[in-house]
Amino acid sequence: MRLIHTSDWHLGRTLHGENLLPYQDGFLRWLLDEAVRQRAGAVVVAGDIYDRAVPPLDAVRLLDAALLRFAQAGIPVILTSGNHDSAVRLGFGGGLSEAAGIHLRTSVGDLARPVLLADEHGPVAVYGVPYLLPDAVMAELGVRTRTHEAVLAEAARLIRADAATRGIARTVVAAHAFVTGGQPAESERDIRVGGVADVPAAVFAGFSYVALGHLHGAQRAGPDPEIRYSGSPLAFSFSEKDHVKSVTLAEIDAAGQVRTTLLPAPVPRPLREVRGTLDNLLACADKPGADQHGADSGLADLAGAWVKVVLTDTVRPSAPMERLREKWPHTLILDFAPEGQLTSSDADLERLASATDPVEICCMFVDFTSGGPADGAHRAVLRAAVEAAQHAESAA
Repeated sequence: MRLIHTSDWHLGRTLHGENLLPYQDGFLRWLLDEAVRQRAGAVVVAGDIYDRAVPPLDAVRLLDAALLRFAQAGIPVILTSGNHDSAVRLGFGGGLSEAAGIHLRTSVGDLARPVLLADEHGPVAVYGVPYLLPDAVMAELGVRTRTHEAVLAEAARLIRADAATRGIARTVVAAHAFVTGGQPAESERDIRVGGVADVPAAVFAGFSYVALGHLHGAQRAGPDPEIRYSGSPLAFSFSEKDHVKSVTLAEIDAAGQVRTTLLPAPVPRPLREVRGTLDNLLACADKPGADQHGADSGLADLAGAWVKVVLTDTVRPSAPMERLREKWPHTLILDFAPEGQLTSSDADLERLASATDPVEICCMFVDFTSGGPADGAHRAVLRAAVEAAQHAESAA
């Protein structure tokens, strides 16, 4: 049995204002082509289909069109809801979708209701575990401990019992959770409950394959090779710039042993981060070279990338974003980290508390916002403004 495991589509999400829907559409079309090419028995999507509980209409239309194409191609799709999804909205029309081979698993009642697949070696049962918020499902599951581990352990127990009753040895579980030891990215929403966000991999022991969602980097979860995160198909923050985005092909043999292969997903643009003074960066912008460790190397390849720039100028330059986008039109983030100008917040507050001259306080603001001290012209303007304010106050 061949299954393609993917997750964390986050349809409707943007990348620092950049519309990702066209690229998400491209990924979904590629995914269908790959499922057909690999002769996949099903595509398993482990949560966070949408980016928010009430997704934008364009994202809903995109998912509808994509699932219709899978149904027309005869490729079953099994989707669970993640912590970004509304289980009720995503699960709407589940009975009708089931008839077309689109299997939505969004509620506790779905835990022991597998999608039954078959190959020449017999049946494979695929169970979908939606994101289980302990406060919302404890009573229904009969769990008294308010943790993700407790509710997922009970879900796994129900699944094992159902598989045993059916006499099915080859089992796949799709779940949306943070497994202990996983490497997160900045773009994932915290799912902490009672100060605890993670669950041990042992909760999922004994299944043929566990298709996880939530973490955006493809990785193995714990020591068992059959428990994996597929990662998100697109990068959603610059913390993911070194990720190799992919989906996971899981091949389950007659004995229930699994071999996994990462299938690289299409990347619309690479993510690059550069640091240096504005003048140095612009001077290197047209030079060939791909060294991303400093401004002294060529940066011509950034013209086609999504770029984050960290400027180290001690004085904030004029119109930096506009000038950068002339060279690198897809610059998305501009940060400032002036060399030699970093001070602690405690030191800043101490300076502010000891200042008595309003002009001096204004000069501190100039220093903070521009990355350099106020010069004589600044001080003259500030003093005139302060004196005008003082005169107006005394005349009132």
